[in-house]
Amino acid sequence: MSEQPDHYFTARPASSDERRALTVRLAGRDVEVETAGGIFSPGRVDLGTQVLLRTVPGLPDHSTDVLDLGCGWGPVALSMALEHTDGGRPAPRVWAVDVNERSLDLVRRNAARLGLERVSAHLPDDVPDDVRFDVIWSNPPIRVGKQALHELLTRWLPRLRPGGEAWLVVQRNLGADSLQAWLGDWLADHQPGATVERTASAKGFRVLRVRQR
Repeated sequence: MSEQPDHYFTARPASSDERRALTVRLAGRDVEVETAGGIFSPGRVDLGTQVLLRTVPGLPDHSTDVLDLGCGWGPVALSMALEHTDGGRPAPRVWAVDVNERSLDLVRRNAARLGLERVSAHLPDDVPDDVRFDVIWSNPPIRVGKQALHELLTRWLPRLRPGGEAWLVVQRNLGADSLQAWLGDWLADHQPGATVERTASAKGFRVLRVRQR
C-alpha cells in the first residue's frame, strides 16, 4: 500500500523536513523566514492570508493576548508581533496555535530569527484554559471538513474577551457564505449579542468578522 500524503493538518508530517529560507513581505517590510514541506503553503504567503492581512485593522492598543488560529509557519502571528517592534505600545502576547508540530517549530524559529520575543507557539491543548483573547485572526483549515471546522470555531470563539473580535478568511467556493450563516445561527444560540458579518470580498475569498458583545 502506498503512503498517504501529508496534509497541513497532519500532526507529525512524514515528508522531508528539509528547511529553506523564504523572503516574504509582512507588516509592510521584507523579512526572511524558514519553511519546510508537510505544512500549509510552504512556498509563499498564501492568497487567503494575504487578503486577511490586507483587511484586518491594526491590533487595538489595549491588546494583551491575541491568537493566530491555524498558524502554519507563522505569517499571521509574525505580522501581529511585527506591529509592535517600533518601541511604542506594549507588545501583546501572540499565541500561535496549530496541530502540526512542524509548523509550530517553524513559528518558534521564525519568531527567534526576527527577534520577536512575545510569540508563543502551541498545540491547542497546551494553551491554558484561562487565557482569553482580545483578537483572533485566522485562515482556518477548511479542508478538515465541516464538523471539525465547526468544532474548532466553537472551541475558540467563546474565548474572546468582551468586545473582542475574530477575523476569518474563507474561500468563497469552499463554503464561506454557508459558514457565515451557520455562525450567525450558532452565535444566536450560544453567544447572545455576538454578531458575524462579511467585511470584505476579494480574490475569491470572504473575510468574516465575529464581534463579541
